[in-house]
Order: sequence, then structure tokens, then C-alpha cells
Amino acid sequence: MFNNLSEKLDKALHVLKGHGRISEINVAETLKEVRRALLDADVNYKIAKEFTNRVKQKALGQNVLTTLHPGQLMVKIVKDELTALMGNDVEGVNLSANPSVILMSGLQGSGKTTFSGKLANFLKVKKAKNLMLVACDIYRPAAIDQLHIVGEQVGVEVYSDQGNNDPVAIAKAGIAAAKAKGCNVVIIDTAGRLAIDEAMMSEIANIHSAVQPQETLFVVDAMTGQDAVNTAKAFNDILNFDGVVLTKLDGDTRGGAAISIKSVVNKPIKFIGTGEKMEAIDVFYPARMAERILGMGDVVSLVERAQEQFDEQEARKIQKKIAKNQFGFDDFLSQIQQVKKMGNMKDLMGMIPGAGKVMKDVDIDDDAFKHIEAIIQSMTPKERAKPALLNNSRKKRIGSGSGTSIQQVNQLMKQFNQMSKMMKMMQGGGGRRMMEMMKNMPR
Repeated sequence: MFNNLSEKLDKALHVLKGHGRISEINVAETLKEVRRALLDADVNYKIAKEFTNRVKQKALGQNVLTTLHPGQLMVKIVKDELTALMGNDVEGVNLSANPSVILMSGLQGSGKTTFSGKLANFLKVKKAKNLMLVACDIYRPAAIDQLHIVGEQVGVEVYSDQGNNDPVAIAKAGIAAAKAKGCNVVIIDTAGRLAIDEAMMSEIANIHSAVQPQETLFVVDAMTGQDAVNTAKAFNDILNFDGVVLTKLDGDTRGGAAISIKSVVNKPIKFIGTGEKMEAIDVFYPARMAERILGMGDVVSLVERAQEQFDEQEARKIQKKIAKNQFGFDDFLSQIQQVKKMGNMKDLMGMIPGAGKVMKDVDIDDDAFKHIEAIIQSMTPKERAKPALLNNSRKKRIGSGSGTSIQQVNQLMKQFNQMSKMMKMMQGGGGRRMMEMMKNMPR
């Protein structure tokens, strides 16, 4: 996420991060490079210029040149200004009515239908809402079928009327059906076009006027850069929407849309899509995103994701097994499944401070665990429960059954043994000793 921008900003601020002599001249040179990095990320020229001017004024106003660590203070100012540019505060969705109607808008291909399912899943799981999805895209081939598939994936009912060519009537009927079934949230998926046209804008405006939604979200593909910002402005002029959703942030996005869009339409980014899975949705935190862009990671989000997947009862069960030396491959597999649920691996690595820079050229496959899972699933229940049983002939059979080599099976055994030892050490006084060692390590 934003790897190129992060790298260029890091290079621009590199001189100031040192403890060498800092002058007004090299601050100006640094900010010139910062502006160039923003422009390369497809940030509007006017916004990039205003941004660097504000950073310069704050830097000189806070006497950065005379502080003990000028580079650190300069990075903090850049971070604070990036946060302000992207919206400062976290914005939620308005769910005050019963049912609350959420209208999705955007161009074709922006990911509206998929995101409608992600949002339904998010509100169902995290807000305990009873939802209905309404299919109002009557033009795109298979759009209604796609929404039904998405609804089935997340366990949310979908209202559609394939013989009806009036999206306003469908939207109204969908809300009526949701009320009858006791749903407290209705998400309406609307049609898009490949480009803005009068017919599309008129149709979405008519739906908006007819249903009076509590929340109107504009969904935009983050990979389209400055075009995304221009499209957002056109939609906002017609709908006066409440917030923006940025999809495909897991792709090779330059970041210009995320940084510019709030400035142009004065509407908050509310959610981001970070993958294809229905769970790949995050609330947008401007401060956390600014830290990630500057290579500081996002430990808070990483911990939150881990907590969501943490099962206290399962953890206690595993603790007992470790204490009795009964930790087996089934338990190991269970831990892998929990990690996988947290999101794609490259995104998770980007949340660890400094890891983004180290891993920038490493291609981390989302299926990085698949050969491990295949090896474990090729073991008998007895072998999974008692790893010590695995001799060479058993390993050879497991390797053949999982499509891997005996070397890969041995490597997994080594990793499993290391993890078992580490978990046992963390259970006893070793965890405390390790923490003390880490505190005393040279920085």
C-alpha cells in the first residue's frame, strides 16, 4: 500500500532525519522533493504546493532548525499535515433511522457491488445489524446475480426484481421488504457507467431523492489516482454524498486519491477495501494512514485485527496443551487459520514499523501457507497429535501426498519445533526474561 510514495518520502526526509547541520536551505530542498513525491503519487499540484507551504511555515514557526532532533520534529510535522489533509477525525456511518438506508454510488468497475457485501458483513458482524441488500443495477450483465452471490457469501438477504426496469421503484420496494422483515439497515447497490454521463447522474439523483438515504457513499477505485478525485467532485455536485470509500488499496496504488480527495470534495474517507475477501474492509483512520505512508507502520490496527481473531477459550486450551507437551499439528494449523483471517500478508507486514521498506521487493503470496496446510492435512490424525512419530518413511509418504518434498516436510518440522519451544518459554519465566533482554538490547 503506497510503497512508491513511502519510499520517495523517506528519501526526501532522509537528510533531515540525520543529526547533521540543518539549514533553511536544505529544509526547502527537502520540501521540494516531498512535493515531487506527492506529484508522482498523482496528488493535485495545487494541493501538493499548499501542503509543502504549510509544512514549511510550521517548521520555521516551531524553530525546527534549532531543536535537538530537527529531523524527527520535521517528520512529525509532515505526519500531522498528512493526517489533516486526509481528514483528521475518524467518521462512522449514520445508522440513526430504522431502517437506515445506505446508498452506494460510483462508476462501473469501482467495486460497488463487492463493497456492498463487505459493508453488509462489517455491519452484521461488528455492529450486530440485521440487513438487506437491494439490487438496483438493471444494466450491467449479471450485476443482480453478482449481488445475490455476495449476499449468500455474507449471509445477508438480497432483494431484486429482474422484470422491473425502474430502479427507483425497485429501491422503494426493497426498503418496504426490509421493513416487513424487521431489517434495521438497507444497502442499495446502484448502476454505474464506464464514464460520467447525464443519464446515470439523473438516475442516481432520482433514487437519492426518492429514498432519502441516511448515508450516501461514493465508491472509488484508488488505483485511478487523480481521475478518482475528479469523478468524486462530479458525483458530489449532484448527490452531496456523505463519505468516500476507497477500494483496491491492496493493489499498486499511487496514493493520490487518498491524499487529495478530502481536500477537493470536503467529505471524509469512511472505509477502505484492502483485498478480495468479504472481511477485507477497514474503517479509515487518517492518522494511522499517514503513519503508514511515512513508513511508521500501523501497530494499533495490527493489534486490533489480532484481537478480533483471538479466541480466549481456544488460547486457554492451547496453554494447557503446551504445559503438558501435547501441542500438535492440529493446534499449529488452527494458529495459521487465525493469522490468515487477519488479512493478506503483505498488508499485515506493512503495519509493522520498518517492515514495509524491508519487504518492498518481496512478493508475499496470499497463499503463503498453502504448502504447510497441505503437508499437515496429509498426516494421519495420530501423526498430527504426536509429531514425534514422524520418521523418514512417514515424512516421505506425507511429502508425496501433499505434493511437496521431504526437505519441505523437514523444514516444517523444524519450524513447528521452534514455535513449540518459543511458546513453552513464553509460558514460563522465559517470557519475562525475554522482555528484560529486549529492554537491555543496544539500540
